[in-house]
This record gives sequence, C-alpha cells and structure tokens, in this order.
Amino acid sequence: MVEWRPIGRSVRQVPEPWATPLIWTAAYLGAFALVVLLDVLGFLDRTGLALLVLMLLAALLGLRGRFIAAPGTALLCWTSLNVLGTEPAGELSWAGHRDPGWMACLLAAAVVGTVAGRVLHARAAYHRVTPFDEPV
Repeated sequence: MVEWRPIGRSVRQVPEPWATPLIWTAAYLGAFALVVLLDVLGFLDRTGLALLVLMLLAALLGLRGRFIAAPGTALLCWTSLNVLGTEPAGELSWAGHRDPGWMACLLAAAVVGTVAGRVLHARAAYHRVTPFDEPV
C-alpha cells in the first residue's frame, strides 16, 4: 500500500545560482588577477599552464552560475589570456591555429562546472527534503 505524505515547505529545494553579471564580473577580475599573478611569477611563458588555471576558474564559477553565463565567462577568460598572456602584449589578436581551441576549452570547462553545480545542488536538495511524520 502506498502512503502519501506532504513534503516540508520550509527547505529551499535547490539553491539559486548567482546572477550572470556577478559571474561575469568575477570571471573578468579573476582572470585578470590570475594572468597578472602568473606573469609576476614567471609562468606566463607557458600558455598551457595559464589556460589550465583559467579553465579551473571557469569551472569554479560555473558551479554557482547559470548555463547562460558560460559563454560570457569563457570569452572573458580568453580575452584576459589573449591580451595579457600572448605576444604582442596589450593587443587583442586572433591566431587561427590556437584561439578556437582555447575558447572551446574554456567554454567546455564553464559548461562542465555548471552541469556539476546543478547536479550537486539537486542531489543535496533531494537529501534535504523530508516528509512530515503525520499521515494524510
């Protein structure tokens, strides 16, 4: 026999993602700070390491962001890497053999982070929802 019970309403089931402008602001400032830090430490000549660090930033921001924020996050991270991390420094340029791959990696990291965040939040919400003890 199936017994129906109402689900508690006091628990917010899934946390709200952060606003897209907040994610983009964090992506811009975080990418700028990370690229400058890598430059100060002397690791910026290894653009693969800089790309990996920015992919990690995009994935971490994706954990709290919406899917609509992923392309902008990837674009802002790529812009910081392109302008500050490659020659000629200070100029936005397009290298057809390199930049599409960088943008694809950053976009994939942001989307994977967003998917992981949504799954983790939904799983946590599922475990928080408890039925009332009173039968209906």
